[in-house]
Amino acid sequence: MPIDYQKLLNWDIPQVEQQLTKRDTIIYALGVGLGADPMDANELQFVYEENLKALPTMAIILGYPGPWHASPGTGVTRSHVVHGEQGFTIHKPLPVEGSIIGKTRVTAVLDKGKDKGALLLTACDVREKVSNDLICTLTSTTFCRADGGFGGPSGPTPAPQPIPETPAQFSCDLPTLPQAALIYRLSGDYNPLHADPAYAAKAGFKAPILHGRATFSVVGHALVKSVCGYDPLKLKSMSGRFSSPVYPGETIRTEMWVEGKVVTFRATVPSRGVTVLNNGRAEIA
Repeated sequence: MPIDYQKLLNWDIPQVEQQLTKRDTIIYALGVGLGADPMDANELQFVYEENLKALPTMAIILGYPGPWHASPGTGVTRSHVVHGEQGFTIHKPLPVEGSIIGKTRVTAVLDKGKDKGALLLTACDVREKVSNDLICTLTSTTFCRADGGFGGPSGPTPAPQPIPETPAQFSCDLPTLPQAALIYRLSGDYNPLHADPAYAAKAGFKAPILHGRATFSVVGHALVKSVCGYDPLKLKSMSGRFSSPVYPGETIRTEMWVEGKVVTFRATVPSRGVTVLNNGRAEIA
């Protein structure tokens, strides 16, 4: 069944109420590689319950509605869905525990052509349940590789952040664990593409791939480490475009250019010579 443009654009994604615990905060950080050196106090603050802090990128799992686009009637082919873009803006320091509510809405459905797929854009407001204070706003683009040609609009799309031609001011290599995707999925994204070899093969991959959100979070760790002095409160916003998958166990290199409060970045897997997260933009305090 092809995508019905108006139906998908107005799809009511159920509100998500989440009881966040310190255990959730720690599992998230472990899933993106924090704690690799258990003697490193900078990383320990994200994986040890005493004086626990949340990584800024944990924003992207708060109020997560799961694979709502797999519901019958959306017209989206789940096996051919990959993460296209991700972003967040933090309005209030992320909690390490507590009740939160996330409400996701579809902001655009773009038809790139029958052989080029479709783009599904969403935004999510995450609030504290008790105070109703806005904690963060999340944006995401899903690339539906098999679902183009339904007759919808092809744009507009935001212009990507340009990457400078000068050498990067900072570069940070962070390895991922071979079991990274299996740990990261405990943070709420149970898509079999990241765990089941047969399912990954059906989707055209040689092995299960790392979640786009996990790749994004590893790059966020590099930003916190390299330009924030491991102070999570300094990273206020971050966005980027996924350009190639990461396989668990690969090392991700993040290159950064700083101009005032704006950091432009991109991430590569040097062993394969591919860019995996491009046109990145972050704002720091």
